[in-house]
Amino acid sequence: MHAVQFMTEGQFTRRRRNSLRARKGVPESDRIYSIFSLANVCKEVYDKSINECEVAVMFSDKFICASTRYTTYERAVPSPYFRKTFNVSSVPDSCSVTICGLGFYDLWLNGKKLTKGLLAPYISNPDDIVYYDRYEVTKDLRDGVNVLGIQLGNGMQNCPGGQIWDFDRARFRGAPRVAFAIEITHADGTTETLEADTDVKTAASPLLFDDLRCGNIYDARRAIADWASPLFDDSDWSPALIAETPRGERRLCTADPILQLHTLKAREIRRCTLREYRPRGDVPKTPNPVACHDTEGWLYDFGINTAGSVRLCVQGRAGQHIDLQFGEYLDADGQPDVSNISFYPEGYSQRDIYICSGEGEEIFEPQFTYHGFRYCVVFGITEEQATENLLTMLVCSSALDERGGFKCSDPVATKLQAMVKNSTLSNFYYFPTDCPHREKNGWTGDAAASAEQTLLNFRAEASYREWLRSICKSQRPDGMLPGIVPTGGWGYEWGNGPAWDVVLTKLPYLIAKLRGDLGPAKECAENILRYLSWLDGMRTERGTIDYGLGDWVPITKEKTTPELTSTLISMEICRMASVLFDKLGQPLKKQFADTLRAELREAVRLNFIDFGTMTVVGNCQTAQAMALDLGAFDPGESAEAFRRLREIIHRASDHLDCGFLGLQSIFRVLAEFGEADLAYKLITRKDYPSYGDFVARGMTSLPEDFHKAGEEPNSLNHHFLGGFSAFFIAYVGGIRVNPYDRNAHELLIAPCFIDKLDNATAHHETPDGKITVNWERDGSAVKLTVAVPDGAVGQIRLPNGYCFADSLRTFRPLESGAFTAVNTEAVPDNVIEL
Repeated sequence: MHAVQFMTEGQFTRRRRNSLRARKGVPESDRIYSIFSLANVCKEVYDKSINECEVAVMFSDKFICASTRYTTYERAVPSPYFRKTFNVSSVPDSCSVTICGLGFYDLWLNGKKLTKGLLAPYISNPDDIVYYDRYEVTKDLRDGVNVLGIQLGNGMQNCPGGQIWDFDRARFRGAPRVAFAIEITHADGTTETLEADTDVKTAASPLLFDDLRCGNIYDARRAIADWASPLFDDSDWSPALIAETPRGERRLCTADPILQLHTLKAREIRRCTLREYRPRGDVPKTPNPVACHDTEGWLYDFGINTAGSVRLCVQGRAGQHIDLQFGEYLDADGQPDVSNISFYPEGYSQRDIYICSGEGEEIFEPQFTYHGFRYCVVFGITEEQATENLLTMLVCSSALDERGGFKCSDPVATKLQAMVKNSTLSNFYYFPTDCPHREKNGWTGDAAASAEQTLLNFRAEASYREWLRSICKSQRPDGMLPGIVPTGGWGYEWGNGPAWDVVLTKLPYLIAKLRGDLGPAKECAENILRYLSWLDGMRTERGTIDYGLGDWVPITKEKTTPELTSTLISMEICRMASVLFDKLGQPLKKQFADTLRAELREAVRLNFIDFGTMTVVGNCQTAQAMALDLGAFDPGESAEAFRRLREIIHRASDHLDCGFLGLQSIFRVLAEFGEADLAYKLITRKDYPSYGDFVARGMTSLPEDFHKAGEEPNSLNHHFLGGFSAFFIAYVGGIRVNPYDRNAHELLIAPCFIDKLDNATAHHETPDGKITVNWERDGSAVKLTVAVPDGAVGQIRLPNGYCFADSLRTFRPLESGAFTAVNTEAVPDNVIEL
């Protein structure tokens, strides 16, 4: 038996402080994952505005536009400016602005920019939900003339770059439009409301083209100085036009805003040759008429594959075209290649174009778009202009507070944890996207796969809750869900299925489990029931579910059938739904979920399991791990079924050989059956295929699949393969919140002392406060420090083979969160009651 000793909280704090000091010398790109100060300051201002908005919000339906024409690949329509001039005789008691820009807006008052963040107000289908933002602007008013300035971007209202997913044919497609309400309360108590009308003046901005996916074309020669200022003369501007009112439900956006987290300078600047771009065959053959067709340019390498934009700072000649081509991949010769971003015409694939005015130093930051990139190829500049200060990377994301983390003595695992956080943030722009450079779609299966690790690492529930509203709106009356949300109609015939649709149930379930918040479950309960009814009606004659995608991105090939994986996932949907219905006090819905799950489980057992060998159809890691994880085996069968899984893994020489569905189960199953060391080995080994291989190859984000070195990648920045981060926190660190679905305040601290590791630290902020677990080896013993919030309930449980030293059995928490020992004989040697 191994003994476990305890460090004091003071020792732990000093050691942590020394560790942080030691990290100060590491390169900036290795430290950025925990730098959120700028985002948090900005977000506090916006959160304060939202939280103080307890009064009734006026959602104006008076929409205006500059023109009925809208941008296409064949015809660009400049982004419009709008000016609303109004007078106040004295600064009022209060003044607020509520605004909806479709697709996106930027907002100014008297020349001061107020916009909450990038891509305001939200990314949604305006036939489903129309989002507004509210600003308290009293302090920005002045006596006399005031001007509300607005600039509109295309956003979801009009996205030619979304043609692969039929957004170009969406019912809601049209010219950008805006509605606003300026609500003024005067000192005498009287109120005044101003809305958009034909008194609003409009003109074309220098932003000639903007698209969420494709980028910008900006001609600084057309810039209009001080256009949002009260002193500006708009007499030659045109009156705005009355626009069609959108059909969706009106809502105030409560999702976390998208903010700049920090900036990066290029690590390397060198000459390069951009490889030939090869768009997909179904992409329009309409090259960008303004884009540079040169291939020789300057490569700016920012050292990390992430998402956001750039700041261009240049002193150029009038009419000088500067093209910024963003990408994430270098070929075998070290030359940039953007062919893996192949969904757009030539010159539109993550391309920003700036045309200089020639008037001194010029600064350009693209609007209404963002990019996923590590590299930027710059065309049209001289050697003298190719300086470090020419480009600054603006790393952006939804401003999700960091809530958890993990580090250990193995640099491979610590680096992988950093890569997970980077990819999660790179792909979180109001909701989880599948990649920041190519699609920018809210793929439901991707989001479901990464939900647990995201909620363990980040405060994401507000953004998830907002996105769930769009998911519910996208559900058809029969219960069917699309594979992407938002959608204009694409994703119902392909790209969905239970492993994708599970997001509707899994997000409310995890928010309830980890945060104790049943709000999303209440909002989604009827939609979940409708989906269960859809599943019930989709059963085959064998009682199984046989539609949708299967074990996506398998390492070698998909070895089991989508019929099996879809039926198993449907079982899990029913289980999670049953838990939620029980918590909500809805027994009839719970009974329906329980009955359907039992029947699906029987179908799995009847059709897919060989009980002579306890082998699941497919004889592979995915099938065996999922069946064990999702409850297809009886307790008396599980040991033999697990032995079979272990044999299958050894058959692959202890390498992973499954797709993204199997990866969501295999590490948890191994840990639960006492093989956490094998799970850790599968993750961190440095040869292909493994996650450690990604580190060995110098990746800084998680790719879409386990492609081999030298193969052209699909994508190098996805988040859905990051479930091992939950394994690190929940099993290696041992932090498990609400382990039995009874109570979000209940904890199980059960670390796995991985043989390869000398130490590990995990933390997570629960609804009650922060939990920190640290363990390190001390000869044959392990020193364990656990800090939990006051009032925590649950257990500390050691792995088999370990016991607490000196017959210590029970601990009570001190105010510091450390523990003091009390002798008792009431519990086993390896368990302590909190």
